[in-house]
Amino acid sequence: MSRPSSDSGALLIPVPRDLPALLSPVTPPLNSGIGALSGSNVRMLAERYRVLEERLREFGSVLVALSGGVDSAVLLAAAARVLPRGVRAVTAQSAAVPEEEVADAREVARALGVPHDVVATAELFDPAYRANRGDRCYHCRREMYGVLDALATRGGGVRIIDGLNADDAVVDRPGVRAASEFRVLHPLREAGLGKATVRRLARGFGLAVHDKPAQPCLASRLPVGVEVTAERLARVHGAERAVKAFGFSVVRVRCEDRHARIEIGPAELARARLLASGLEAAARAAGFQTAALDPDGYR
Repeated sequence: MSRPSSDSGALLIPVPRDLPALLSPVTPPLNSGIGALSGSNVRMLAERYRVLEERLREFGSVLVALSGGVDSAVLLAAAARVLPRGVRAVTAQSAAVPEEEVADAREVARALGVPHDVVATAELFDPAYRANRGDRCYHCRREMYGVLDALATRGGGVRIIDGLNADDAVVDRPGVRAASEFRVLHPLREAGLGKATVRRLARGFGLAVHDKPAQPCLASRLPVGVEVTAERLARVHGAERAVKAFGFSVVRVRCEDRHARIEIGPAELARARLLASGLEAAARAAGFQTAALDPDGYR
């Protein structure tokens, strides 16, 4: 299905079919994922989405930190609709970011017709990050937002925005603290859009990542105090990719020295138990000496 363009040739990103009566102007939808909502919920979502668009319009031009997940994808879709000539997406790439996440980010930006840059970040060269104390995320995000800030400055001082939503905790989150130091804004959170409503909007926008599980960085698989190294990250990534090849969607391989503890999402845990020996062999083939399926699954 072709998507409409403005008179200037800019791509217009449509909103879901359920919202046009409450939002104006709008264009036809790519897809609709909100039809099951009651009337009052549709009105609430429409009002919050209106707040999001108004906030984005105030910025004039934005740099979207696009992670490959659903939150930043919805933010990018909304920004592309409101600011078709004033939005650019940037994705950070490092040993801690699975290449599949970068590929998903590329596809989202391509589908929305938004210019997209993939930039290398160097958190692994930061001793404070590698030490993996409780503030690891601060040093990671500080590196990433520093790179984005340099790009934004060269672009004439555009605003940096990310996909933090209204359900995300902000207290005692080192990454959020790093964002504040670089004046990164959180439009989804400001508009009161939480995870469930963001996913509904993602379905409405027709985004391929609308049902994608959350995917924290690979360094989160290491216990606090264990040094973050490229070798450990690569081993975790290889093991998770091998386990996912069995058809599992929610997978965490916890790196406990040379031992892999395999966590599977609750909905898939029963099948994982039947395949435990194969999953454990896959993790060992990825470089772990020993491996075991966690009987309690991902929590």
